[in-house]
Formats: sequence, C-alpha cells, structure tokens
Amino acid sequence: MGVDVAKVSIARSAAEEALLDAAERVLVDSGYAAVTTRRLAEEAGVNHGLVHYYFGSVENLLVRTLERFTERLIARQRDMYAADMPFLEKWRTAMRYLMSEDVAYEKVWLELQALGWNQPDLRERLARVNAEWRAVLTEAFEQPHRELGIEMPLDALVSLVMTFNLGVMVERLGGIEAGHAELLDWIDGWLSS
Repeated sequence: MGVDVAKVSIARSAAEEALLDAAERVLVDSGYAAVTTRRLAEEAGVNHGLVHYYFGSVENLLVRTLERFTERLIARQRDMYAADMPFLEKWRTAMRYLMSEDVAYEKVWLELQALGWNQPDLRERLARVNAEWRAVLTEAFEQPHRELGIEMPLDALVSLVMTFNLGVMVERLGGIEAGHAELLDWIDGWLSS
C-alpha cells in the first residue's frame, strides 16, 4: 500500500492555509509580540511542528502571510484602477479602502515592517511587497499624472502617495485621526477642479 500523494498534498495545502489564516488573525488581533509557534498551531488546529516544517521559521510564515494578503489586495486594486470610471472615483474608492476597509492589512504590513528593520532577509522580501504596490500605483497614476498636468516626476508622485498612505496608516493605528478627513476633502476638491 503506497502513500496517496494527492491526499498528502491536499492535507499539506490545507494545513499551510490554516497556518497563514491563523498568522493573519494573530497579527491583527494581538501583534507580532503575541506570535508563538504554539499559538499559531493552536489557532490553525495543527501540530506545532508543522510551522517550521512547512515554513522554516515563524518569520517566514509571517512574511508569507503578508505576501498572500498583498496578492489579494493588489488584484483588487488592479481591477479597480482598470475599471471604466473617472480617476476621481478610483481615488475615492482607494481612500475608502485605506481609511476603513483595509485596516487588518495595514496592521499586518506595519507589524512586519518593524520586524524587518533588524532582519535583512525579511527586509528584502518586504521591499519586494513595497515594489509591487509601487508598480500598481505607477500604472494607475500614469494617465492622471499627465492629464492633471502634475509637474513632479511620476516616481515622485507615487512616492508621495505611498508615504501619504503610510503616514495615515501609522497615525490611525496609533489612534490619531486629526486632519485626515480634511486632507482627503482638500485632495478630493483639487481632483474635482
């Protein structure tokens, strides 16, 4: 009697997904400081040895969690920016995501940014995630950059939007919202004129 490779593959895939889901929940609910191999395994309903067996380390599991989460959001953003609607509506939708719908992702992203500051291997993977976002925004802002006659280089505009988003995320996660609505209203008015 041989091992059913298909069943093993399905079981592994299910365990990996359960661990990724668990890591996402723990990062959002409690942050990196609360992440342990045992907690992730318990949340996922799998043996704790599978964390290292499948991912090599807890840190690799966490970065893979961010990468998977990013893949979902980037697909959504690309679809939204490709939609046949005015750029102003796309901007408003993106800001709605930033301000309310993507808080879980933002927390995972920022938790891992802090983790990567002292771990060059993780920092490289996080830089790749950042580059994916820059590519999405560069593509999305190319036409409005031209049509609105924005004088700064496109790369500078994308950097401005990226750092704007990051600033909003950091402040909101710290409980600071002063001026955010007013800034978004001002930008909306500028884009509308």
